[in-house]
Amino acid sequence: MNPLRAPRRRPRLPLSWRRRPSRWDAQEPTWREARPALIAAALKTASARPTGNWYVVAGSREVRKGAVLGRTVGGLEVILWRGDDGALRAGPGACPHLGAPLRDSPVRCGRVVCNWHGLALDGAPFAGWEPYPAHDDGLLVWVRLDAPGGESPLRSPLVPARPSLPGAVGAVVSAQGVCEPEDVVANRLDPWHGAWFHPYSFVDLTVENAADEGFTVRVSFKVAGRLVVPVRATFTAPGPRTVVMRIVEGEGEGSVVETHATPLGPDAHDRPRTRVVEAVVATSERTGFVAARRAAPLLRPLMSAAAARLWRDDLAYAERRYLLRSTGRFPG
Repeated sequence: MNPLRAPRRRPRLPLSWRRRPSRWDAQEPTWREARPALIAAALKTASARPTGNWYVVAGSREVRKGAVLGRTVGGLEVILWRGDDGALRAGPGACPHLGAPLRDSPVRCGRVVCNWHGLALDGAPFAGWEPYPAHDDGLLVWVRLDAPGGESPLRSPLVPARPSLPGAVGAVVSAQGVCEPEDVVANRLDPWHGAWFHPYSFVDLTVENAADEGFTVRVSFKVAGRLVVPVRATFTAPGPRTVVMRIVEGEGEGSVVETHATPLGPDAHDRPRTRVVEAVVATSERTGFVAARRAAPLLRPLMSAAAARLWRDDLAYAERRYLLRSTGRFPG
């Protein structure tokens, strides 16, 4: 650090005022920079990274004590619940007796009790029913499925680095579409579409650095009218089903958005379905952020609603990409 250089001061307010109103059709086209080969190279790099057969299935708050949460991952029925000690448990969703759907069963004294004949499972192996390794990272829950994963298993998932949850505000949103996980990841590895496809959220987007290892982007988040919050962010893919956006400069430095794509299995028309589970973890060094943490129960629905709006559009992108790929018409 240069001792003659004054330390950078954080502005009193994180907002900037754009001199001119945003005109969607007046921004610089980005199609030349958004080269299909570059996006494909980033996707290939991500696809080569290990997962240890771990899949994100839901937000931690979705697995409540006293209830079963049922999910389908890679065509397998999976149930999750919490024992009396609050620890996460997971296993196959079919009762080992006659195959009843355990997602419809109640939890009594920490045990899933089949509502067909009363067989009770406490999470230990029983009558051919074998539990799945499960992990709760405090924000998301993961299940390890070695059969569909097909990799060398890891004892725990590779959870991306994120701000300490006690000092942050976290929210989780889920959505699903007709596509494969790679289509979701490819969407996130195309930052150039942000201000064009989501003009209600982003303006002044510039990709400063692009490589198969990730991207660095300057962008402004829209607040209201001409008020924006300018930041610099990085996009990286630590695995074939995960993309992490991290703010590295500007308001909320250190905040992350984790996007996880989990294959569900085919629908009634034999088309692949993918669930997007996205975690937003916001943090700030500003004194006023303490009040934001206290207001977390009110902020989480707003954060989730904003993410859900983006994913309504981005799943349309992913579904279109899958349609073109599956019919041999994808230009990339």
